Amino acid sequence: MRITLDEELKFLNKELITMGSLCEDAINNAITALLSGDLRFAQNAIAIEQQIDQKEKDIESHCMKLLIKQQPVAKDLRQISAAIKMITDMERIGDQACDISLIITDSNIIISEDVKHIKKMSEATITMVTKSIDAFVKSDLDLAHKVIEYDDVIDDLFQKVKNEIITLISREPTKSEYGLNLLMIAKYLERIGDHATNIAEWVIFAITGIHKGE
Repeated sequence: MRITLDEELKFLNKELITMGSLCEDAINNAITALLSGDLRFAQNAIAIEQQIDQKEKDIESHCMKLLIKQQPVAKDLRQISAAIKMITDMERIGDQACDISLIITDSNIIISEDVKHIKKMSEATITMVTKSIDAFVKSDLDLAHKVIEYDDVIDDLFQKVKNEIITLISREPTKSEYGLNLLMIAKYLERIGDHATNIAEWVIFAITGIHKGE
């Protein structure tokens, strides 16, 4: 029974890594579309979001079967429970990458040098998503805490993007719609960072049994 559960948990970790990679791909494609103006990347992100949705359903089903058939206790139970919470956040990350892509597709915008921090912000969010999943798979408490701390970097970059947009619109009022679209994109990136923080908090719960606020 123990060997079977260990194998099932390893499979769960692999599936979470796959779902995390899909989230990274979705964000990468969305931002590549913004930077290059090539809408094919935006369409890729939208398609990947559908894969993320399906992966969420698959992992949730797998977790439910583990809870029913294996009846895990203690740390194993926390690991499975945390995974169920984490996939909800990863699914939202996919949604937000899709939302970014839809803005790009609908407005057909391309980033300018006036708002250069969006690229840095996207890179930072991908880093947070990757490391939050790594922390879970490796049961790395220190890495989970670092992910949570790194959210301050996202917040700082978001403020810089807002300032750049304000300066741009003040200088060129005709670009107000463009600026607002970029602000929405930056807001979605900030939310992705928040979801990565949530994932890291569930990692801490899986390891320690203590969740934020308890």
